[in-house]
Amino acid sequence: MTTPDDHLDRCPAPNGAVRLCAPARWAFLALGGVCTALGIAGVILPGLPGTIFLLIALWAFSRSSERLALWLFNHPRFGRTVRAWHAERAIPRPAKIAALSMMTASFAGLLWLAGGLSLGPAAAGLSMALIGGWIATRPEGSERPENGDAAA
Repeated sequence: MTTPDDHLDRCPAPNGAVRLCAPARWAFLALGGVCTALGIAGVILPGLPGTIFLLIALWAFSRSSERLALWLFNHPRFGRTVRAWHAERAIPRPAKIAALSMMTASFAGLLWLAGGLSLGPAAAGLSMALIGGWIATRPEGSERPENGDAAA
């Protein structure tokens, strides 16, 4: 069975990049496919983060399939967020609000289920606070749409 990117095995790797063996390429393709599905589900389902899965998918595709990486990067719905992260390491304000809100709700739920503050919820709360602080300090990106995207 051949893939559209099989020609990559016959040409030199660009810019001295490391060429992956076939099993590694298939593993990265599978990871990218699963993360793309989770990212799409995250757009639809409340509480499931979508952007992080799309970024992981782009990373995996960039190592296994240039065609799929470009598809995701230029996608009309998901591409804008992926390009903002790629260009500016930016997280849009709505994504920040959603992530921080979900972390807060998760911590509150964890406290309720644990019956109060104990070692587990404290560790989870500390890690959520550190990650939340990192998210909050990321730039929000430029306000202008890229590549003809409508404002989302």
